[in-house]
Amino acid sequence: MQRRMEREPLSPIQRIIFEFGHVLVGSAIVAIAFNIFLLPNQIASGGVSGISIIFYSVFGFEPAFTQWAFNIPLFVAGVLLLGGSLVGSILYGTKTFVGTLFLPFVVFVTRDLEPATTDPLLGAIFGGLGVGLGLGIVFRSNSSTGGTDLAAQIINKYTGMSLGGCVFLMDGLVVASSAFIFGFEYALYALIGLFTTGKTIDLVQVGFGYSKMAIIISEYEEEVKQGILTKVDRGVTKLDGYGGYTNQERPVLMVVVGRNEVAKLKQVVQTIDPAAFVVVSNASEVLGKGFKNQ
Repeated sequence: MQRRMEREPLSPIQRIIFEFGHVLVGSAIVAIAFNIFLLPNQIASGGVSGISIIFYSVFGFEPAFTQWAFNIPLFVAGVLLLGGSLVGSILYGTKTFVGTLFLPFVVFVTRDLEPATTDPLLGAIFGGLGVGLGLGIVFRSNSSTGGTDLAAQIINKYTGMSLGGCVFLMDGLVVASSAFIFGFEYALYALIGLFTTGKTIDLVQVGFGYSKMAIIISEYEEEVKQGILTKVDRGVTKLDGYGGYTNQERPVLMVVVGRNEVAKLKQVVQTIDPAAFVVVSNASEVLGKGFKNQ
């Protein structure tokens, strides 16, 4: 039986370098998407970047300077008020501080890039995609770019409001402000950008490669287990189950396979036991031996 190729785990130093690289690359992507999609089309889709767009349009302030002016005090406030939740991990705090400084720096360096589009709808969609891609990469390194995320954590700690509600409140205030400055239509574009960003972050976090999880109940449990191990080349977990009507013990097998292995799995099970009860569902993210290593 052919063994599956396994990636060697990263050493602690390699992992740290890898994670800081994620922070820098992700922050750069966010900054470039900001300059070529969001800023020229006045799409203030939440966060400190949205505030900087409003300040640029109303007062003419350089967006990078506005972002530094908000991000650095928010980081300091986070260190003082959040305490252990922010600096409990020195590495997390350091990566967040790097993202807090580096993102506005790239915004400043790339401020003269030509807009990719002057259509606000395209700007909202592709700006949201770019920001979501960049933030997703940063989040995969267990880090943050600071900004209103820290403000939301502070509000959450001292008011008891849910963290999701705090984030929604902060972004909602920015989008509502954009409605007064740029008009209601542009606030709707900002909501499109915000929605696109959220969905893209989820996609980057989970990935395209959905695996499948199968739950199998069979009278020929041992034969099915051996068939999966030898013919599908996947590990199997045996669970204890009981029939709801008979209350008799019914062994349950659980196996996770790639999408391209589902047909083979079903064929193996049905060949051994045509009466087997099989449930196949999506497994959004699978970590561990034989699957993705994070």
